[in-house]
Amino acid sequence: MKLLKTRAIAVAVGCLLAAHSHAALVEGQDYEVMAKPVPQLQKDKVEVLEFFGYFCVHCYHLDPILLKHVKAWPNDVYLRSEHVVWQPEMMGLARITAAVNQSGLKMQANPAVFKAVYEEKRRLEDPAVFKEWAVAQTSFDGKKLIAAYDSFSNQAEAKKMADLTQEYQISGTPTLIVGGKYKMLFSGSDWNANMKKVEEMINQVRTERGMKAPAGKAAPSIKSKGASIAKAANK
Repeated sequence: MKLLKTRAIAVAVGCLLAAHSHAALVEGQDYEVMAKPVPQLQKDKVEVLEFFGYFCVHCYHLDPILLKHVKAWPNDVYLRSEHVVWQPEMMGLARITAAVNQSGLKMQANPAVFKAVYEEKRRLEDPAVFKEWAVAQTSFDGKKLIAAYDSFSNQAEAKKMADLTQEYQISGTPTLIVGGKYKMLFSGSDWNANMKKVEEMINQVRTERGMKAPAGKAAPSIKSKGASIAKAANK
């Protein structure tokens, strides 16, 4: 009898722990509602908008985990990446972000850019330094990245990032906004746990919109402002 009671207690505790792990997100604790929603690039999908900086230590640690999760997202979810512009010199990094997005090289190039900017302290915001660095890379097509950097729309895309930073008062990085509406609030440095919150919010947005459950997974979709018209999907 004592053994049965012990097992019953263990089962009850397990159920409580499971219920807690799947508890609904709490406003003010896990997220806050944007005072001004950010228009999505694709209205029929759930957008995860990332404001980040190549100089940011937290972005540096989040990036590999974020990209890993993106690979597993279903085809009704996509990532949109925008570099913050708080100072004029950050426009150079915003131009690199636009080039990475437009060339479809985010998965391949982002780790290398973070290493160069954050670890090696290279001044990639300088066009000459960036091009010299990019052409020497072997982990991705540096010439393709430079071509996107030199494209007609590149500086305009970077300017849009500066405008977005100011318009939506982005004061810290990384900032992740789900569905154009929910700004995620992260706690601690467990980025896997924080990404699970993001994915819970994706499900919440999908439910709120009455979207059908995704049929399956697809290659990650990564977009920038305007890249839906250009080369948006990562290869």
